[in-house]
Amino acid sequence: MPIERKVIDIEKIEEQRAICAQIFERVTADGQRPLAMVDTYGCQQNEADSEKIRGYLAEMGYGLDVIVVNTCAVREHAEMRVLGNVGALNHSKKARPGQIIAVCGCMVQQKHMAEKIKMSYPVVDLVFGPHELWRFPELLNQVMEKHKRVFAIDKAESVAEGIPLRRDGKVKAWLSIMYGCNNFCTYCIVPYVRGRERSRRPEDVLAEARQLVAEGYKDITLLGQNVNSYGKDLDCGVDFADLIRQINDIPGDFLIRFMTSHPRDATEKLFKTMAECEKCAHHIHLPVQSGSDRILKRMNRHYDRAKYLDEIATARRYMPDLVITTDIIVGFPDETEEDFADTLSLCEEVRYDAMFTFIYSKRVGTPAATMPDPYTRADKQVHFDQLMELSNRISGEKHKEYEGKTVRVLVDGETGKEEYNLSSRTNGGRLVHLHGDKSLIGQFIDVKITASNTWALYGSLEF
Repeated sequence: MPIERKVIDIEKIEEQRAICAQIFERVTADGQRPLAMVDTYGCQQNEADSEKIRGYLAEMGYGLDVIVVNTCAVREHAEMRVLGNVGALNHSKKARPGQIIAVCGCMVQQKHMAEKIKMSYPVVDLVFGPHELWRFPELLNQVMEKHKRVFAIDKAESVAEGIPLRRDGKVKAWLSIMYGCNNFCTYCIVPYVRGRERSRRPEDVLAEARQLVAEGYKDITLLGQNVNSYGKDLDCGVDFADLIRQINDIPGDFLIRFMTSHPRDATEKLFKTMAECEKCAHHIHLPVQSGSDRILKRMNRHYDRAKYLDEIATARRYMPDLVITTDIIVGFPDETEEDFADTLSLCEEVRYDAMFTFIYSKRVGTPAATMPDPYTRADKQVHFDQLMELSNRISGEKHKEYEGKTVRVLVDGETGKEEYNLSSRTNGGRLVHLHGDKSLIGQFIDVKITASNTWALYGSLEF
């Protein structure tokens, strides 16, 4: 059943920016402009949300003694870190009684977590979910004027354009193209906290992409919980592959990356488009989660091992140099030795450049949370360690193959180390450390790979 698409009128965003101007006048009246802080946990989409929060704060003149904690709900460990750090802010609040502390993001969109903060963390003044981010200035202003706690956990699934952004750095940029997810994997809380899929209009995405290129950004990552399903909720006839091609046509020297892809919607058209678009990076993050058909079905992943391997083969046929990374969950409820062996064998067959591996984390409100799970944490840790050993071995072997080759990289920052003081990325996203002048940051250069290990490549400048 299709959801009702709620679009926030630009006039409402302008109202929020007017509130920013009012706050600016109020808090800068005495000439003081203390800094605000946004502390971000979780995925790249959370990072992109924080850029909007910082954008609003910038228009307020940063003239607030405010701390915003943007949270993640995907794993229990992230939630425990957030709660621990928020609790520690008691000392900051006591030292500065006028300080405003806000907690936002996916974690607080869960009713039980919002209630926990309300009852156990009085230090927190403002709580708002992802769907309320667009009216952050209004909510903050309510706290300032009424001196009361504000909780805003709306489930209205909206798309808002025109929110100001404050990005970190001038080389890399996140570009959100859609929000939410329709897949409802049994272990995943995202559809419940981020809502159903809503794509931004292609003309809005393209306008932002053009602006990023004009501002000099060289590495643009298209974001969505499942970018492959972009456009399915629109009536414009533009799918994700079409969007990549349109962005590729923007004049300029830059790279297009994207994440995250779902194997259910990864198509031959997408792989062909990636191969034909010279600005599209030859890297795909394609989370498999398990190599066992039985577990994939219990996860509600909508593909089997054979379909996944066929997609990998098709992608590599179009792009022999393709870098493939993945996510894998270890210890999903009732995962047996045979199931785990299937995962190990799939990883050996695909030979991922890198794997992001996690021990299953029970999420309240998901179907998997009620599934029988007879295996202990210690049992799962044994499997996790085996998978990490395999992952590190394959990554080391793949990186060894780069030695002696010359590759084009984008220099994206400093490492803080003397011998290899600059960091860079290959087209496929592999990390390369090198030595050079910091004026190279933001430039594409050729580097000869001289050494490697499991996690990175090391190179010297080629002129």
